[in-house]
Amino acid sequence: MEFFCKPGTDEEWHQHWLEFRLNWHKSLGIKESSLRIREHEKAELSHYSKATYDIEYLYPMGWSELEGIANRTDFDLRQHAQFSGKSLSYFDEESNEHIVPYVIEPAVGVDRTFLVCLYDAYVEEEVRGEKRTVLKLHPSVAPIKVAVLPLSRNEKLGPLAKEVDALVRRRFTTQFDDAQSIGRRYRRQDEIGTPLCVTIDFDSLEDHSVTIRERDSMEQSRVRIEELTDVLRDKLGDLP
Repeated sequence: MEFFCKPGTDEEWHQHWLEFRLNWHKSLGIKESSLRIREHEKAELSHYSKATYDIEYLYPMGWSELEGIANRTDFDLRQHAQFSGKSLSYFDEESNEHIVPYVIEPAVGVDRTFLVCLYDAYVEEEVRGEKRTVLKLHPSVAPIKVAVLPLSRNEKLGPLAKEVDALVRRRFTTQFDDAQSIGRRYRRQDEIGTPLCVTIDFDSLEDHSVTIRERDSMEQSRVRIEELTDVLRDKLGDLP
């Protein structure tokens, strides 16, 4: 991406984009302790760069670039103008002059960003004497937000479970799973990073309530079905 700005404001905008991009990575759930900013030394700078910073991530092999943010001055537009024969300046009414903008360029790849999300989210931990593998993805990047799990395939639970699934699916990306034991299904959802599971049990038929199980803490809470989507929204936070 290239952001155009008036010469003289470029350093201020460079710092703005550096802070904005760093906060964006944090918003994906990447730990602050795994991120740092490193300014390029003069010997590293490209010939067109006034200043370049890297947002670095602590990979398993050590610190390395996640995203580069460069102040490219007016090099790009002047090169285009020179070889195209077309002026790429704009008229600034405040200064009453034609100006060629400076360019601030944040450069990041989707693949690398998601790889970092996976690195940061993957956890193996012991729970009651057993190893649990969990992908603690931020809800905004988790492929499944909510899993709907009837306690069993008992025919009495099926209709209500489908009703709950249809309700939740209107607002969130969901997965319905009724295969194997409830414990195995919780583990499957942990491994793919699903933040929340909703379990329908035999008590649900009487009290019209379900159990929400949280991936990271494994804590469970009972919620009435008519309040379910609001509670899920509060727990998941703002989603795209």
